[in-house]
Amino acid sequence: MITKEQVLQALSNVEEPDLGKDLVTLNMVKDIEIDGNKVTFTVVLTTPACPLKDMIRNACVNAIQLMVSKDAAVQVNMTANVNSNRKDGKSTLPKVKNIIVVASGKGGVGKSTVAANLALALSEGGASVGLMDADIYGPSVPIMFGVRGERPMMVNVEGKGMIVPLEKYGIKLMSIGLLVDEKQAVVWRGPMASSALRQFITDVYWDELDYLVIDMPPGTGDIHLTLVQTVPVTGAVIVTTPQDVALADAKKGIMMFSGPQVNVPIIGLVENMSYFTPAELPDNKYYIFGKEGGKRLAEDMEIPFLGQVPLVQGIREGGDEGVPVMVSNDEITKKAFIDFAGNAARSIAMRNANMAPTKIVEVAV
Repeated sequence: MITKEQVLQALSNVEEPDLGKDLVTLNMVKDIEIDGNKVTFTVVLTTPACPLKDMIRNACVNAIQLMVSKDAAVQVNMTANVNSNRKDGKSTLPKVKNIIVVASGKGGVGKSTVAANLALALSEGGASVGLMDADIYGPSVPIMFGVRGERPMMVNVEGKGMIVPLEKYGIKLMSIGLLVDEKQAVVWRGPMASSALRQFITDVYWDELDYLVIDMPPGTGDIHLTLVQTVPVTGAVIVTTPQDVALADAKKGIMMFSGPQVNVPIIGLVENMSYFTPAELPDNKYYIFGKEGGKRLAEDMEIPFLGQVPLVQGIREGGDEGVPVMVSNDEITKKAFIDFAGNAARSIAMRNANMAPTKIVEVAV
């Protein structure tokens, strides 16, 4: 007879590759059921977007068949409980597990496109996700999600009136573009923009989220400092393109977040517009902006490289039409974003397991 103790003993030899400990120690094995030679149990992953789930499943099956019974019929169910490392009292966004900023040192590198499709890819993996457009002067979320002209509703939460984010494609959305006339320029000094950002955080009813992705404005200024002083940021995803001028500015963004004044962990770097592949020549790659500059920068700065996103006409068209590529039929480009999101989720889980708790930053500037 196979016993639960034997199953647990076998699974104690299966290591979670990123966290460096075995599944039993990490309390990731649940609901063991045994019926003769049939063994069924659930492995609770740290993120639904885990790119290693098949490897973990196969390791579990092999461990039981090698160490318990070669005749065991093993069924491994995979589920996920996104981990968090918030130890900030949770007075701000108390039901949000992870707050991820998507930033770049300069404009024009496709940061908003990356943020939107990262949010959608995490959601497709089964996570609950919100997307906040923190680019007060150049909001793009309403256009990219096809919600131009729509206005959010209000709801009473414990006696306080709060803004309810719009929902599209399973993502909760908030942008200054949903609150002001899009024909009018937002001509505000820094303090007003910072005040609007705080309102997006404190007066919007985000409710329970595994990830809140925040699309930051370009540069390293007021909005960035306001954000890290207002919410506990889990980490930053840096977006660049391969050419040297973009890499130089991306490096400044990395140094701002990882420097001693701010000290927010870098989740990793993603290279956008890495190469161009014409639809009529799907096997050809043209490195218009240079080759693998982002990868080299990630290696030089000793941060994770999260992947490459190609320069594809469909990405631009989808953004303009309010249909991001992650909800399109372009399976090849979707895979680039899914791989990137899986690597980002994996890096977030490792950050939460191995680094200091997330907290609000006290910046002395």
